[in-house]
Amino acid sequence: MNHLLFDALRDSRSPDGIVVESGNTRLTGEALWARVDELASCLRDEQVRCAAVHLDNGTDWVVADLACQLANIPIVPLPLFFSAEQVRHAVATSGADAIIADRVRRVLADPAAALPEGTQKITFTSGTTGKPKGVCLSTQQQLTLAASLAAVIDIESPTHLCVLPLSTLLENLAGVYAPLMAGGRVIAPPLAEVGLTGSSGLDPRALLASIERYQPDTLILVPEMLKVLTLAAAAGWQPPASLKFVAVGGGRVSPSLLRRARQASIPAFEGYGLSECASVVCLNVPSADCIGSVGRPLPHVEVRSVHGQIVVTGSTFLGYANEPDSWYQDTVRTGDLGRVSDDGWVSIEGRLKHQVITSFGRNLSPEWVESELLAGPLLQQAVVIGEDRPCCVALVAPRDPATSDADIDSWIDRVNLGLPDYARVAAWHRLPKQLSGDDGLLTDNGRPKRTQIEQLYERAIDALYESRLEESCS
Repeated sequence: MNHLLFDALRDSRSPDGIVVESGNTRLTGEALWARVDELASCLRDEQVRCAAVHLDNGTDWVVADLACQLANIPIVPLPLFFSAEQVRHAVATSGADAIIADRVRRVLADPAAALPEGTQKITFTSGTTGKPKGVCLSTQQQLTLAASLAAVIDIESPTHLCVLPLSTLLENLAGVYAPLMAGGRVIAPPLAEVGLTGSSGLDPRALLASIERYQPDTLILVPEMLKVLTLAAAAGWQPPASLKFVAVGGGRVSPSLLRRARQASIPAFEGYGLSECASVVCLNVPSADCIGSVGRPLPHVEVRSVHGQIVVTGSTFLGYANEPDSWYQDTVRTGDLGRVSDDGWVSIEGRLKHQVITSFGRNLSPEWVESELLAGPLLQQAVVIGEDRPCCVALVAPRDPATSDADIDSWIDRVNLGLPDYARVAAWHRLPKQLSGDDGLLTDNGRPKRTQIEQLYERAIDALYESRLEESCS
């Protein structure tokens, strides 16, 4: 088989030959290949048609993933934080007839499950519903993405520490495939060791301790994790000198947060992507960097802005499972608002469906304002509201419950100074508790479910506008 990733395993350039490790398990390229080949043979012998993997981060996850590629069997990564209903939905939608957990377990599958030809991985996006869509990708799409990343990041034999779930397509492809293709090593501790619980629980001490212990060259973080590292550095934590590249994605990143991270010797670079494009589309890198943008497109894709919406062509997905009308499209309309500069820098300004139009006819993205509110150390959560209203208000939750209203006022005033008048937060309401996925107010990846939040806090929002706020907004 002509397979760039498998070839890289056979020709590993890692100094001690170790390519994947987790806990006490350390596998050389040869040992990993042997385990992959063994499991692939088992899957073939069992005549598995499609396998779901439901494992914690670790070498077993990597083996299962690569074994399905070798056996040419579609794989369905199942996040551990998926509800039982979401797991059932993913299995039924994909037609998975086996689940790889502590062992290969056969399950009843829906024989009517329809997948586009060439499907090798079915990744279920977190979305805003309990029944997320299954994005179908080919092996070639995954490897093309990983090869592009390895080329633009350009670090020889990197040591990468996985701190996001391997069921996340970004960590799977950019955190495993790309480092292995570059002749590097992947460290994939159990999620609890790096401080992750559920979809958005984070223990900062465990995260910092893991980074100190493993001394990685590269990391992939969501914005909240970068904020944790930056705050820790401001309090005296010393980032390891080994760090060469920290990719940040999954949400808008404030330019001020990126600058503070870099001042603290955290080489953070913002990127952008979506599952329908096999994860990463654009990325800032040391040799081509523009803070305030998400970088330039990777070599294998083209990006343009059509009526304000970001549109991607190139390595697009095969389609959604069981939705034949979506199959074999060569263009992805991302639903993201953004622009592309004359010299190729891509800027993302928010979601098309989340765009707020004030009663004065001003368009703005709430994510933009929220990212500025969350750029400092004070607030843990912020949701900006303003649709059909004269101005913006916000629901906020501080990191420390002891934070005073005066301190919140002061911080919001400071943020407002850097915003145009139509985007400034004219008033705010303190949330009685932090928003939670358990309450149905956050998606699986921690983004606010805006409709549900506005319905729950309708009275509080109305009160902000009713307290003679219209006069101050005008």
